[in-house]
Amino acid sequence: MRTETLLAFDFGAKRIGVAVGNSLLRQAQPLRVLEAANQERRFSQIAELISEWQPDRLVVGIPTDADGQSHEMTRRCERFANQLHGRFGLPIERVDERYSSLEAEDERRRLRARRELRSHSGVDQLAAQIILQRYFETAHD
Repeated sequence: MRTETLLAFDFGAKRIGVAVGNSLLRQAQPLRVLEAANQERRFSQIAELISEWQPDRLVVGIPTDADGQSHEMTRRCERFANQLHGRFGLPIERVDERYSSLEAEDERRRLRARRELRSHSGVDQLAAQIILQRYFETAHD
């Protein structure tokens, strides 16, 4: 089986966390945070990442309520996933991201205590890492 590179996105109205990983190691790494000031700039930054990393597929976290019901942010993330596919033509995987931001905030506090992560926006890239790691843990080969 061929090794695939994946980029994962934790979509937010102001920032988008990005993580990277590959199907061989199945280990996600936080990559960066994109400021999502406007749609053109957002997709320009994503195009640069796609050019640099040459991913085989993209992973997008899809939030729902605790009981699995969709809400406004669910629809916005679905739209973002569809836009990614439309613009870049890459396969899109969707991952349930319930509680990923809470996990990321806990991890940020732990890393901050060790002075490894100082910025609040680091939560977004950690959330993307958690989303991608969930994909690796649940993906069937």
